[in-house]
Amino acid sequence: MLKARMRVTFILFILFTLLLTACGSTNNEKNSSAQGQPASNKQAPAEKTIINIGIQGSTGIFSYARDKGIFEDAFAKAGAEVKWHEFASGPPHFEAIASGRLDFGSTGGTPVVSAQTGGVDFKAIAVTSDGKRNNAILLPKNSPIKDITELKGKKIAVAKGSSAFNFLYLVLDRAGLKAEDVQIIHLQPDEARPALDTGAIDAWSVWEPYITTAVVQVQARKLVTGEDLNIFAPGFLIARSSFTKEHPELTVLFLKTYEETRKYYVEHLDEVTDEFVKTKKLQREIISTVLKNSQPILSPITPIFAKAHQEQADFLYSVGAIKKKLDTSEVLESKYVEQALKELAEKK
Repeated sequence: MLKARMRVTFILFILFTLLLTACGSTNNEKNSSAQGQPASNKQAPAEKTIINIGIQGSTGIFSYARDKGIFEDAFAKAGAEVKWHEFASGPPHFEAIASGRLDFGSTGGTPVVSAQTGGVDFKAIAVTSDGKRNNAILLPKNSPIKDITELKGKKIAVAKGSSAFNFLYLVLDRAGLKAEDVQIIHLQPDEARPALDTGAIDAWSVWEPYITTAVVQVQARKLVTGEDLNIFAPGFLIARSSFTKEHPELTVLFLKTYEETRKYYVEHLDEVTDEFVKTKKLQREIISTVLKNSQPILSPITPIFAKAHQEQADFLYSVGAIKKKLDTSEVLESKYVEQALKELAEKK
């Protein structure tokens, strides 16, 4: 009997202890909540948005902006961080966009056409150039070639899918030649330049600043330029579609920052030239000529630009450079640049 009473007393003691513990835990949770410190389910701080921007070449608006930290300052105020990624030409931008590693960049129209052909999920969100001065066919200093018709049978280097790629096909067409009439060698600029210098190739289809650099440094000769042939080939700012949908306000901020940088850039060419001479260790003659030839703009994709881009895609299809006929309007989107320019105008 005594043992039974002791067992009941022990059980009641255990239950009472458990009850006190539970009450104490509840009170602690209430106290913590009252102090703004939940006992559980604490929220982790939100991850900072990363803005990945592509850059090519040692001069240009993005190069200047990166040196000055302009985009970094603008996006820091919006709680975002900027990372820069260097590319040798336009097509690798789209490889990075396709894999989600790049959000924004700037390329010629031909890489835009190639990316649409390949099904990359992107949008061209603004026009940065009319393209007339951007491309040329270069020859070695002592080349005997005088006319574009003399390119027949020659070795011509070009970066496949670049703006110079389309330019080369247009030049051949104007000369009454086909791609099969020449030897097209696909080389990136860092490979093509030594080949031109040593005479391993007969000609090089390329864009600025490589044109001026070769002309000044090794007296390469321009056979023909886009301006000579009045070739209208707009260049674009490009964006990863999923980024613009998720962050429309940051897309507008990107375009506003670009435009503010562009305006300062074109209005202070001497100062920008000094900056590039100092930071890039290039000859003043090269920098000055490249900057004067670049004439960057920021524009919505007007009907004139859209028509020129569609004609470029149609031409590439007609000569077999791309295998799919495109409706280029499917990747052209002006709403963000229109909003950016509107906000900048209202800010004045």
